[in-house]
Amino acid sequence: MFRSTLRLLWICWLVAIGFGLSGCQTPPASTTTLCPAPDAACATPLAAATQPAPGKPPAKRYTYTPRVYPVDERGFSPADKVLAKAFAREEMIADDDEGSLNPYVMKVISAFPLDGSYPYHCGWTPREYDIYNGVTQDLWYKGLIVAKAYPDGSRCSYCCGFTFEVFVRAMKLRNVQKGLDPDDFNGMTFGDLFNLLQLWYIEGPGDCEQRGIVGYGLGRAISDFEQVKPGDFLSYSTTPAGGHSVIFIDWLRESEPEAPARLSEPEAPAREDTSRGSGTGVRDPGQQAGSAKGKIVGLKYFSSNLSGSKGVGYGQGRFSDSNPSGKGLLRKSLRIARVGAVKDYKPFNRLDIPQRNAYLPTQPQRIVYLPATRPG
Repeated sequence: MFRSTLRLLWICWLVAIGFGLSGCQTPPASTTTLCPAPDAACATPLAAATQPAPGKPPAKRYTYTPRVYPVDERGFSPADKVLAKAFAREEMIADDDEGSLNPYVMKVISAFPLDGSYPYHCGWTPREYDIYNGVTQDLWYKGLIVAKAYPDGSRCSYCCGFTFEVFVRAMKLRNVQKGLDPDDFNGMTFGDLFNLLQLWYIEGPGDCEQRGIVGYGLGRAISDFEQVKPGDFLSYSTTPAGGHSVIFIDWLRESEPEAPARLSEPEAPAREDTSRGSGTGVRDPGQQAGSAKGKIVGLKYFSSNLSGSKGVGYGQGRFSDSNPSGKGLLRKSLRIARVGAVKDYKPFNRLDIPQRNAYLPTQPQRIVYLPATRPG
């Protein structure tokens, strides 16, 4: 009897703690965003000191409800479930002629549902790097989390975070299929990969996916538009000022009909190095008159998009010099890179790679396991 009573008191104490962590108020309906935030986390001194101006909704980081990332009974997210057989080597991915990462990139993006369940979210004021790095779920490397998902379980992402997630997933998938250590990217340490993340996220002048991929000996830059193929990583600048990080799917050409929706968008300009639009030496044969394939006037891509798909999905955009309005993608701003074959990796020298310290790789401080949701 005494043990039963003691156990009951212990359970009640744990439940009380759980409620204390889960939040203490509900925001007005006007605060609803692409990433659902049904309740507010308990206020902190920082939150109190950074209250929004009257009439402006509070930032998501102050209004979300902590939630365990939603997975099925095997621990799989929807994307994990689609990739499960490939990671078990029950479904083998065929290499392309050069052994590049591209087929694995395309397999990974095929795993993401396009039903709006992977929404877009990027917080600018205040920043959220301490709790969120734009990926749909936590990315692990060498036993640590190199990029954090939003702690409300919403699976939200933003452009460079999502493309980085695809890169990491594809690298691990290829390693598993080839019998290699999933956490060995050309001998990179955790610190190396976190630095590559910051180059990928354009945290310094001249940074981009290309700089990180080439700098760490993983692949090469692509300067000839006709050599670009699905699964290459790229970023671009736009006018009005903005930019986007995407995975290349195909070119839009002058001779082909365009989709009615214009999905090009200026993504968050603060994450963009606008100097990239001043000329890069990118060679575009499709720009020449009389090209057999038709002039390249834009591109089709896959990313986490602010407009159009409003989250993970396909998009497209025209180059500004092919748009009557003069708005769109800056042709010369494209920075394109391809991760090559494992056998083609090159040694890297950390002293030759810019070292970024825009934020720290903070790790989650607690895990709260709540009762599982009953299916159906």
